[in-house]
Amino acid sequence: MPESILVYVGLDAVGDGLIKLPFVRALRAAFPQARITWMAGKGHTVFADTLAPLVTGLIDEVLDEAGIGSRPQEILRRPLAGRAFDLIIDTQRRLLTTLILKRIRHSRFISATGDFRFSDARPKPGWVRPASLAAQMMALVEVAGGKTDQAAFPLPRDEATETLAERLLPEGGRYVGFAPGAGGRHKCWPLERYVALAASLEDVVPVFLLGPAEAKDWAETIRVALPRALLPLQQAEVQSPMLTIALARHLCAAIANDSGTGHMLAAADIPLISLFGPTPALKFAPITRHPHVIRAQDFGAESMDAIPLAAVTDVLRRLLST
Repeated sequence: MPESILVYVGLDAVGDGLIKLPFVRALRAAFPQARITWMAGKGHTVFADTLAPLVTGLIDEVLDEAGIGSRPQEILRRPLAGRAFDLIIDTQRRLLTTLILKRIRHSRFISATGDFRFSDARPKPGWVRPASLAAQMMALVEVAGGKTDQAAFPLPRDEATETLAERLLPEGGRYVGFAPGAGGRHKCWPLERYVALAASLEDVVPVFLLGPAEAKDWAETIRVALPRALLPLQQAEVQSPMLTIALARHLCAAIANDSGTGHMLAAADIPLISLFGPTPALKFAPITRHPHVIRAQDFGAESMDAIPLAAVTDVLRRLLST
């Protein structure tokens, strides 16, 4: 078992970090005693700041904006001179970067570059690269000799954040989450269908998870249409991924578009309905123990409004009845 692991990424924006959380959890579960170093070689990683609380105990060290992996002359020297790792996991597939990383002292090197030609281990015969970005990273854990059981290592919890979540969603309620936003409105299922779905549910409390921009556009509409709905993030002084995930743990199910919030809901390991249209579900769907993906393409179009209200309602009612 490796005692030291270096994971190389180019950079991590917030969306990238959220997609990679299952990989981080699976890696820690596979190698619980190892010291894991996360290196962003070509830019900034949100694991150094914004998402740092989510990887406490999962990642031991972050090398941010390391400036490694871009220039041909780097092959002539040893990056991270003076350091060595039992295992290096190269999560990208650019040949030059892979050759540079192999110059770092190591015992074992895992990389999918060139169909694993530069890797010390390969997938089993017949393996086909999955379309899912998260699943591609999970495959690297398997090739390195670990099992991809992310559930064996849950995300850390912050006591103050958990207390706030309990105050915003008190015990005793049966809550269903709705995350109608996304990075672009073209990825959003129509708000009026979220509202109609929430209004049709009995014996549950609708919980709408809105970012600042979404709240500005939609909060009043939701409050007028659904007086019993809760907007907990708008009651908190500070919004954070930690709080969204803590709130999600109080939900019995949730619905989200292809969005960062969708990945936060997935990180809470709750039943999640993910709605996809113009972006490919096979590539971007969150990894969770309870996945339910509904694609607009299955209803004859790529636009989100092609997804019928009835289709989402049926899946949600099944989840709530189990």
